[in-house]
Amino acid sequence: MKKAMSLFLIGFVLVLTACGANNAADNSKAGAAEDEKKEIVVGFGVGTYEEQFRQAILPILEKQGYKVDIKTFSQNMQVNPAMKEGTIDASIFQSTAYMEAINGEIGADMVGIAYVPGAPQGIYSVKHTTLDDVKDGTTVAVPNDPVNQERALRILEELGWVKIKEGSNLADFNINNMEPDKYKIDIKILDPAQIMVSLQDVDYGVINGNYIASAGKKITDALKIENTPMQHRIIVSVNRKDENTQWAKDLKAAYESKEFEEYITGLEKYDGFILPEAWKNN
Repeated sequence: MKKAMSLFLIGFVLVLTACGANNAADNSKAGAAEDEKKEIVVGFGVGTYEEQFRQAILPILEKQGYKVDIKTFSQNMQVNPAMKEGTIDASIFQSTAYMEAINGEIGADMVGIAYVPGAPQGIYSVKHTTLDDVKDGTTVAVPNDPVNQERALRILEELGWVKIKEGSNLADFNINNMEPDKYKIDIKILDPAQIMVSLQDVDYGVINGNYIASAGKKITDALKIENTPMQHRIIVSVNRKDENTQWAKDLKAAYESKEFEEYITGLEKYDGFILPEAWKNN
C-alpha cells in the first residue's frame, strides 16, 4: 500500500512539473511572438501627427517589413481607452502629463518611448495685433481638458493676467484653480479644436499648435508662444508590457532617425515646432 502511494505521489509530481514546464514554454512563446510581430496598429487624435507618420515614419517601418494599420480618432479622449483594450498598439498624440493623468483615471499602464516634433501652444487673435490691448473684461478662450487648460493658464500667468493657486493638481485642474491678477479676464472654455474657429468671438485664444499647423498657418504668428516644459511635449506611447519589444524599439528608432529629422526640418509648416532632443545626436 505504501509503495503504491509513493508511486502515485511521484507520478503526480511529474505531471505537475510537466504542466508547469508546458505553461512556461507557452508563455515564452507568447512573449516571443509579441516581440517579433510585424503587424502593428498605431492610433492618432486630431492634428498633424498622423500626417508626419504617414509621410515619413511609415516608409521607414515598411522597409523593415512592418505592416501598419493607421487608426485616426475623431476625439482625443477615445485613443487611450483603445490602448488599454489592446485595439491599438501605440499612439502619437499626447504628452507625458496627459498620459500619466489618464493612466490614473482609467487604470491604464502606458509609457512614453520617444519624443516627437510637437507644436507649442500660443496666444492668437484676429481682433488684436498686440497683447497690450488687454484690460478688465478681455475675453480669452482656453482648452476644456485639464492638461491643456493648465498649460494655457500658465501662459496667462506668465503675462501677469491671472494667478494659479498653489497646490493645484494637474490631473483634475479646472478654472477654479485660477484667480485674477492684474486684470479680471473673462475666460471662455472651449474644445481645443474649436478655439481657432471661435477667435472672431473672443479677444484672444490659446491654441494648441498642431491645429495651427493643420490649418496651414504659422505657429510663429502667435502673439506669445509657450516655452513648453518636457512633461507637456508630445510622445510616442505604448503599453508598458510592450516597451521592450522589437517593434517598439524600431518605432522609437524611426522617430529619432536622421531621415525623419530631414523630413520635418525640410517643411516650412513645421517651423516653430519643438524638436526632439535625440536629434542632437544625428
